[in-house]
Amino acid sequence: MVMPTVATDRFTQLDYTDYSNNQVFLKTSANDFLDHHHDAHYGGRPTGPSPKELIGNALRQRVESVDYEYCDPGEEDTFFVADLGEVYRQHLRWKLNLPRVKPFYAVKCNPDPKLLELLSALGTGFDCASKAEIEQVLRMGVDPSRIIYAQPCKTNSYVRYVASQGVRQMTFDNTDELRKIARLFPGAELFLRILTDDSSSLCRLSLKFGASLDSTDGLLALAHELGLNVVGVSFHVGSGAADSRAFLKAVQDAQTVFQQAATYGFALKTLDVGGGFCSDNSFEQMAGVLREALDDYFPAHSGINIIAEPGRYYASTAYTLACNVIARRTIRDMAASDSEASSPGGQNETSYMLYINDGLYGNFSSIMFDHQHPIAKVLRAGGQALYGTPAAERTNSHHAIEYSIWGPTCDGIDRITERIRFHVALDVGDWLYFEDMGAYTKCSATTFNGFSNEHDVIYVCSEPGAKALLGVH
Repeated sequence: MVMPTVATDRFTQLDYTDYSNNQVFLKTSANDFLDHHHDAHYGGRPTGPSPKELIGNALRQRVESVDYEYCDPGEEDTFFVADLGEVYRQHLRWKLNLPRVKPFYAVKCNPDPKLLELLSALGTGFDCASKAEIEQVLRMGVDPSRIIYAQPCKTNSYVRYVASQGVRQMTFDNTDELRKIARLFPGAELFLRILTDDSSSLCRLSLKFGASLDSTDGLLALAHELGLNVVGVSFHVGSGAADSRAFLKAVQDAQTVFQQAATYGFALKTLDVGGGFCSDNSFEQMAGVLREALDDYFPAHSGINIIAEPGRYYASTAYTLACNVIARRTIRDMAASDSEASSPGGQNETSYMLYINDGLYGNFSSIMFDHQHPIAKVLRAGGQALYGTPAAERTNSHHAIEYSIWGPTCDGIDRITERIRFHVALDVGDWLYFEDMGAYTKCSATTFNGFSNEHDVIYVCSEPGAKALLGVH
C-alpha cells in the first residue's frame, strides 16, 4: 500500500506541494502525487490503494500529527480531504448518461481552484453568477465562450465588465433586464430563462427567477424590438431536484418558447437545461428521463446544442471533512422511568454533548442553506484510527452511547446533530469525519464569532487520468 506523507501548509519540514495559502497536494515519500486507478465500473483495473484507502491515509496522517494537549492554536483546525479522482469519475459518468449535454459547472457550488482546474482540463464550461466568479475562471485561461453569466438579474457594472471581457452568453427573464442589456451590452447572446416546477427540489429557485409561459412571447417581442440577439432558452428545476418529471415538463415548455422565438426571426441554437442533478443513485434515472425528453423534443438532427449547469453533482462526493472534538459535556438522564430507577441495579443513562471546531456558521452552513443532513463518523477515538471500520459508523443500538454534536460558536442554533449513537466513547481530542461535504459548504462559511472560514484542503487523486490532466507527476 502506498503511504502518503503528512500534507499541511504549516509543517514546512514535510514533503508537500503548496498551490495556495490553504490547499496542498499530498505526495508520497517517493515525491510522487498520490495515485490510484480503481474503476471497475468503467472497465479499469486496480493498481494501487482504493479511493477510500487514499482518503483514509490522508485523514489519519494529518490527525496523527496533532497533539491536542500541546499543539499551537489552529493546528487542530478542521480540514478537508478532496479526491480529484472522484470528480474525474463523475465526469465519465456524466458523459456515459448524457452524451449530448455539455456541462457548464456551477462555480457557486464550490469554487476550489484545483476542482475548477480539473474541470477546465476536462473541457467543461462554467456557469458563473458574479463578476468575481467570472474573473476567477478567466484567470485560469478559460476562453470567454466557455462561460455563461447565468444570473437573470445582473449588476450594471458587472454587465459592463463582461462586455469588456468578451463573455457574451447571459440569461434574462424580465423586461427591465432586457432594457438594461440593450443599453449596456447590446451584443450579448441571450438565453430566456423560463419558469419551471421546482416544488420537489432541495432549494427552490422559481420564487426568484424565471419567466412564465404567458410572458415569454412579450419578452421575445421586446427583444426583437430592441435589436437584441436571443440565442437560446434556459431553465432550472431547482438545486437537488427529486422529481425527474420536472425535466420532462421543462423541456416541453422550452420547445414551445423555441417556436415562439421563430415567429420573431430568432434562430435559437442552444438549450440550457440548468442544474438539479444529484450525485447519488438518482442520477441515472434523472438522466434517463432528460435524455428521452431531449431526443423527443430536441433530437440530435435538429442541430440544437444542449448544455447544463451541474454543481453538487461534481463536487459533493469528492470532499471529506474532518473535525476535532474540542469539548464535551456530560448529560445524565433524570427522566428515567420509575420502574428502571427502582429496579435492582437500575441506573440513569448518561449521554454527551460533543462540541467540535466547525458548525452551522462554518462548513456546515449546508445544513441551513442547502437542507443537507451530514452524518458524523468516528475518525479517531482514544488514540485508535477507526476510519472505514464498523466502529466508525453510527448505530441504532440502545446499548450504544448517545451524543449530540454542536458547533463552536455561542449561538444556540449551532447544532449539527440532534441525536446519534456510537459504540465507542468519544472525548476531547478525538476526531469525527463527514463524507459528501463538497457542495455548498466552504463556499458559504462565515467568520462569525471570529472563527476562520479558511481551512486546509488536502488533495489525493484516485484516477491517473485526472493526474495527467493536472500535469502532476
